[in-house]
Amino acid sequence: MSEMPTLRSRTLRITYNIPISKTLKFWEGIKEGKIYATKCKKCGKLYFPPAADCSACLSSEMEWVELSGEGELETFTHIIVKPASFSDEPPYTVAIARLKEGVRALAWLVGVKKKDVKVGMKVKLTAKVTPEGRLTYEFRPIE
Repeated sequence: MSEMPTLRSRTLRITYNIPISKTLKFWEGIKEGKIYATKCKKCGKLYFPPAADCSACLSSEMEWVELSGEGELETFTHIIVKPASFSDEPPYTVAIARLKEGVRALAWLVGVKKKDVKVGMKVKLTAKVTPEGRLTYEFRPIE
């Protein structure tokens, strides 16, 4: 069996503007040091990151809920071989934690040595504005 002929493309780096009108409160919250989720007024499902509409019952009636950010680490991975858009970053850890409000969050885990990261450790999801002005969030260990 012969291989399908292919051509290798150049490395692509894409930047685009993400519309945020329906999730603006989330981004404003990051600037204020707060983490928000959305909750469906009809069925009660909680969404993080926030959703403009409920995928469970298809309602567009959503309300904002401030999260405590407190949670427990469920899994993590140390990233050594990075995607092109993160190639300038030192190695980093990405983690998933279940927050006490019941939602899971995916974020970088900072402020802890690689060898000390453990499933079950207590973490807090915190808002962050990078030196370049990017709005994001990250986990930090709770002591």
